[in-house]
Amino acid sequence: MEAIVYERFGGPEVLTLTTVDKPRPGPGQVRVKVVLAGVNPVDHKIRGGTMGHFFPVAFPAIPGLELAGVVDELGAGVTDFAVGDEVFGQADTGAYAAYALATHVVPKPAGLTWEQAVALPIAGETSERVLNLLELGAGETLLVHGAAGVTGSVGTQLAVARGATVIGTASPDNHAFLRELGAIPVAYGAGLTERVRALAPRGVDAVYDAAGQGALPDSIALRGGATSRIVTIADPGAAESGVVFSGEATPDPGPVFTAHARLAAAGRLRVRHAGTFPLADAAKAQELSEGGHVRGKLALAP
Repeated sequence: MEAIVYERFGGPEVLTLTTVDKPRPGPGQVRVKVVLAGVNPVDHKIRGGTMGHFFPVAFPAIPGLELAGVVDELGAGVTDFAVGDEVFGQADTGAYAAYALATHVVPKPAGLTWEQAVALPIAGETSERVLNLLELGAGETLLVHGAAGVTGSVGTQLAVARGATVIGTASPDNHAFLRELGAIPVAYGAGLTERVRALAPRGVDAVYDAAGQGALPDSIALRGGATSRIVTIADPGAAESGVVFSGEATPDPGPVFTAHARLAAAGRLRVRHAGTFPLADAAKAQELSEGGHVRGKLALAP
């Protein structure tokens, strides 16, 4: 089968399209014929060797953490799925391939497109986990850095659904989108703390940093100097500031995937699709993702 493989840490140039053997599912796994593989910012961080604590890499490696596709083969003990079922979720082996193994997948609702399905696993599980860590409740004010990105926008919508007021940082051309999600948009950059204080004179109760662009000092200032109830998924230097970095996925994300799929199929959880690249253009897709100004989800089609 065709797959993207890299044999050392580095830039996009280390990604190579090659032919490898199809993986065989072990007990509890299914093999999925990949329709779409999600491209996430964490992919280039893993490729660059900066996420080894959370995502150890054994070379040669196939990148990609999330997929949507069709069950092709069942491992021993699998009774919840049949060959031909449409599923989405997390890949055990790299998703940048024609076929991948998976343990944590759930059925794709008929009303959910492949593009919607592949955008949900990482963004949804991450945001649900962060909001739980923040213990965000109704009536509170949450600041979301990078609110217009896929993960930030999902987190924004989940927070609004909890009854929170969300102030989201984004470039001005994304402000209308954030208003549609129920958030109060604010431009990032110099003067952010003053702009947020004008919107929330009583301060913010919690901060979700999905941007990682030096947002922590402003976050701490807006929390009145406290580092509590600030969680970042994008700043690996968080510990130096006394802030929680959340990188370990929920052990069993299936219920979260299912709940978010239902919301998305019902039109109550929106995800934007930025484009689909052929598998051979994985390096180009990661470069675009690494640039940090993608308006929606990027995907690869084997």
